[in-house]
Amino acid sequence: MRVLYHLPLSPHCRKVRLALQEKRIPFDLRNERVWERREEFLQLNPAGMVPVLVEENGLVLADSYVICEYLDEAYPDTPLLGRTHAERAEVRRLVAWFDGKFNDEVTRNLLHEKQFKRVLNRGNPDGTALRAGYSNIKGHLEYLGWLAETRTWLAGNSLSLADLTAAAHLSSLDYINDVDWTQSDGAKEWYARVKSRPSFRPLLSERVSGVTPPPHYADLDF
Repeated sequence: MRVLYHLPLSPHCRKVRLALQEKRIPFDLRNERVWERREEFLQLNPAGMVPVLVEENGLVLADSYVICEYLDEAYPDTPLLGRTHAERAEVRRLVAWFDGKFNDEVTRNLLHEKQFKRVLNRGNPDGTALRAGYSNIKGHLEYLGWLAETRTWLAGNSLSLADLTAAAHLSSLDYINDVDWTQSDGAKEWYARVKSRPSFRPLLSERVSGVTPPPHYADLDF
């Protein structure tokens, strides 16, 4: 059985889980407390980071984008990276936007400060980082809403890895109630469509110890 080593609120792990679910590829989940630096896990990924996917044939893949590229090549049914060169370029651009710019400006300032610091007992959240995260997310939601209002899905006519990447980050932040959905109707309507997909159900049903999500988190109708 293939195994995905993950952390429940990691957006990068959630992206891989959504990709596997959309492709209907069966897998087992294993929580990996990366801060413990288990020797067995470090042998799989010396970088000590999740996600890590171990295929049934023993192939080990690390890094969420590497894993998702591999999945689209190895399991081409239900393509998530686009069908034409132009589509694939736009999907990659938006994946880089959310895993890079959004992650640096929003996810790291909010999720890391409020959740991961708590888990690691590294003190209180940094107020400056929180203010930056709350300020930065406004522009990102406006841009996401514009994409959603001018296209069928974020990168074009079909659901793609761009949608899964954006939804992975926003779902992690939504779990800790850090997304003000009133800022963009387009973003809210797009997210409601994404989280209503069967691939999202395992994420919406999970609960993280010590943190209770807001009532709307698992509400498909918002």
